[in-house]
Amino acid sequence: MTLGTGELRGLVDAVGGGRTVTEPERVHDYCHDEHSYVTPGRPCAVVLAESAADVQAAVRWAAEHRVPVIPRGAGTGIVGGTATTDGCLVVSLARMTAIRELNPQDEIAIVEPGVINADLDRAARAHGLMYAPDPSSYETCTIGGNLATNAGGLRCVKYGVTRDSVLGLEAVLADGSLIRTGRRTVKGVTGYDLTGLLVGSEGTLGIITSATLRLRPAPKHPPVTVAAEFAGVLDAAEAVWSIVRANVGPSLLELMDRATLEALDEWRHIGLDAKTNAMLLCQADGPDAADAARIMAECCSANRASVVAVSDDEAESAQLLDVRRMAFTAIERKGACLIEDVCVPRSKLPEMFAAVERIAAAYDLWVPTVAHAGDGNLHPVFVFDRGLPEIPRAVWDAAEEVFRAALDFGGTLTGEHGVGTLKRHWLGEELGEQTLAAQLAIKNALDPLGILNPGKAI
Repeated sequence: MTLGTGELRGLVDAVGGGRTVTEPERVHDYCHDEHSYVTPGRPCAVVLAESAADVQAAVRWAAEHRVPVIPRGAGTGIVGGTATTDGCLVVSLARMTAIRELNPQDEIAIVEPGVINADLDRAARAHGLMYAPDPSSYETCTIGGNLATNAGGLRCVKYGVTRDSVLGLEAVLADGSLIRTGRRTVKGVTGYDLTGLLVGSEGTLGIITSATLRLRPAPKHPPVTVAAEFAGVLDAAEAVWSIVRANVGPSLLELMDRATLEALDEWRHIGLDAKTNAMLLCQADGPDAADAARIMAECCSANRASVVAVSDDEAESAQLLDVRRMAFTAIERKGACLIEDVCVPRSKLPEMFAAVERIAAAYDLWVPTVAHAGDGNLHPVFVFDRGLPEIPRAVWDAAEEVFRAALDFGGTLTGEHGVGTLKRHWLGEELGEQTLAAQLAIKNALDPLGILNPGKAI
């Protein structure tokens, strides 16, 4: 429907003029995430929510006028999860930045969705604790966005993804009602697990306005890091599988292929050796970190690593992790990118890397690949010329082959980035008709008007 000034005045009256944006030039800034290949529509307005009450008022207004609602955090997503449609209402949670409670005794924090991931971790470390999930964009991404996509990160091989750190939520449903799920306790099985359902739902079932998060004791000693170089990426992948089988509890297992290392070397001059075609970064952070690092180094050597270095120097470890976190930025300097996110059983990691190499060669594409290797989570990055009006057909065809290979290996289309707009086409192949129907039934029960982030996730 086309809204008139009277209807929009009702939104301003409900939320407040200072928190409602209608000027087209300002609205434009809230229309898309970091993925620029989803063409956004023009919203009718943006609500800059500062409280759960603001979100409730905005959603009630939207339900009354049958207006789609697009929840938004920092906009760091890359699958079109916050892409707008014509006439929609954007609800930005970026101003909701309060850490309402940080309780060292119970090792929990209650935070609003606009809190930056790294800021929460820093606040926790002041009490000898940490917030474990750490996506590569941890200095800019928000907790709300992490919750919406069930984000992972470099530490998830040991500490799990976002869902593993969530005890409870506060969320606004599609009719504007406010619910609270979960609890402050570590254990609790009263009723259905609505907390787990909302995490990863990409704003299609409710808008999260607060989260009770589990904190963990920060390691008391600096981590021990292993950096290993290999002549082939498959050798590095085999080393990962050897480390997993060794059961030493690594806190980090990250793999970068030759193309990624070349992009980093061109930008940051990391001293890349001509014979190095893959690098594996391993880390252990427990009381037995030195023993674990020694075993991981042995696994690398046993799988033909050409160089293996072990360090307990905290500054060196931080520098190596910074290199890994800069990988996507280095690759993006080379062209436009479609960043993918398949995940396979860890035993299939070498085969999945081989499949990516084969597919890239078949389509004559440059596909640097980095991986949260300890989780079997690969990020092949399809690089193509800037300035094209859309992603080239060859890139989509190659990506589809990568998806099919991951599914054939018993994997998934997305490990942590979410489905958003870009991956909905392939959902049926992974979920199957009956499972997809069950998910749609949940969506229809919680959002009968279909106004919450329509066209995303399912």
